Amino acid sequence: MKKRFRLVTGRTRDQADGLHRGKRTEAYRQATECVEMNQSDMDALGLDEGAAVHLRTDAGQADVTVHRGELPSGLLFMPLGPAANRLIDIETQATGTPRYKDLPVCVSRPVGEGEAATDG
Repeated sequence: MKKRFRLVTGRTRDQADGLHRGKRTEAYRQATECVEMNQSDMDALGLDEGAAVHLRTDAGQADVTVHRGELPSGLLFMPLGPAANRLIDIETQATGTPRYKDLPVCVSRPVGEGEAATDG
């Protein structure tokens, strides 16, 4: 199970609440170590609500929990935080801001849960 998507990142209320509680709190970890995906994409990949997924970009990788989101098929949303930062390249292409939107990402099961996370 592996598929390419486009990832956008942003702020959420839960992420902000967790941030105010502290970056080392469970609330912050739960609010930022997740990704939202369209239900039909979850079905196509055989993913249930709360399943673990492995995300890989050219810049890095992260294991997070998947949740159903009201998104177009092929698009993922992830709250900003340490997991998202591992996926975002520091290159700004002279803009001064990293690419937080429209990031190509590959989704697979985490290593050790069936398929190994490989390029593709």
